[in-house]
Amino acid sequence: MELKDYILQKAKEAKEGARSLARASSKQKNTVLIKMAQALIDSQNILLTENKKDIEQAEKKGLSKPIIERLTLNDKRIKEMADGLIEVTQLPDPVGEILNMRRRPNGMLVGKMRVPIGVIGIIYEARPNVTADATSLCLKAGNSVILRGGTEAINSNKAIVSILRKVAQEEGIHEGAITYIDIPDRQAIMEMLKLEGIIDLIIPRGGEGLIRTVTENSRIPVLKHYKGVCHVFVDKDADLQMAEEISYNAKVQRPATCNAMETLLVDKAIAKEFLPKMLKRFQDSGVQIKGCLKTQALYPGIEAVNDDDYYKEYLDLILNVKIVEDLNEAMEHIAKYGSSHSDSIITQDYSKAMLFIREVDSSAVFVNASTRLNDGFQFGLGAEIGISTDKIHARGPMGLEELTCTKFIVFGNGQLRE
Repeated sequence: MELKDYILQKAKEAKEGARSLARASSKQKNTVLIKMAQALIDSQNILLTENKKDIEQAEKKGLSKPIIERLTLNDKRIKEMADGLIEVTQLPDPVGEILNMRRRPNGMLVGKMRVPIGVIGIIYEARPNVTADATSLCLKAGNSVILRGGTEAINSNKAIVSILRKVAQEEGIHEGAITYIDIPDRQAIMEMLKLEGIIDLIIPRGGEGLIRTVTENSRIPVLKHYKGVCHVFVDKDADLQMAEEISYNAKVQRPATCNAMETLLVDKAIAKEFLPKMLKRFQDSGVQIKGCLKTQALYPGIEAVNDDDYYKEYLDLILNVKIVEDLNEAMEHIAKYGSSHSDSIITQDYSKAMLFIREVDSSAVFVNASTRLNDGFQFGLGAEIGISTDKIHARGPMGLEELTCTKFIVFGNGQLRE
């Protein structure tokens, strides 16, 4: 079978799966998710065995440590995948919710109802957990999903999909509800992107190159974020102990994620007090520091940061540090170099906090909290399908509601257009 025909067949199967899911009750969907979670735990040895194959191949190819870190499954991450499925069952089912019902002068009732989007294509790279996360959210919101994971995780993804599909079939869900494209050829993505009218939405998750390629070639609407260039600004009125803990967490806790801090901005009024201890702690944890001229003068021996560095999403233990005059300069820096993803201010000044929230144009803006918290699970959405930096339809972590759309519903008793 030619690639084009193979992808079309998969998409048509997913379309059938979407129709099946649209009729499924909340109880049926929740039951499926609970059994999927248990199946992942029960299949832990299989998952680790298949994941080991992917890791070995990645190491042979010389892939970077951040990519291998994102690729790796372990007992904890498998449990987190399962917990994510359970979390989704505990959330209200958005499908069928009626919004803004109102009566018009002619007596008819007009409102909106939440409905599934339909068939959602997920194109992603090295994270096998996305397979379970995407499936759980799409299924609960009544959508079928076409998964096209990265070549580097193909064994892990196949194993996860096989486990989830088996449970779905056993519980009476059409097998097309969870569809996996197991062809590593990049042309498979191009064929997916042509299938307007069958696939309703594309969500790419991965590096900036992948997302730009998808956006530029898709005939289907795309929800995206290009990269996470995230900032923490330590204001002169910050609690410095709190600022140290938040800054450390934002960079070091898991640097290979899109919500990890890439640039630390520090008010000049407290830089001398705050930075030496902070930078030493970073360096002791293996962080490579790139500093502005003022930072270098205060903490000699670190590398100079250049203008291009401020645009970079390192996804690694590398950090830009810049001393700024005040809040306004910090916000100007974020506006110029940021990616509208996650930005935080550390301050005890309420007025500054509210100004930062109003003026920083990002998908999530934090006061006295780590950027690492921009996450669907942390926000109570259950497992997320991604973090959108778009402004149309969805922004920030995309949970169940973001995977539905609305249609108008009208109740009348014989009304006619005059």
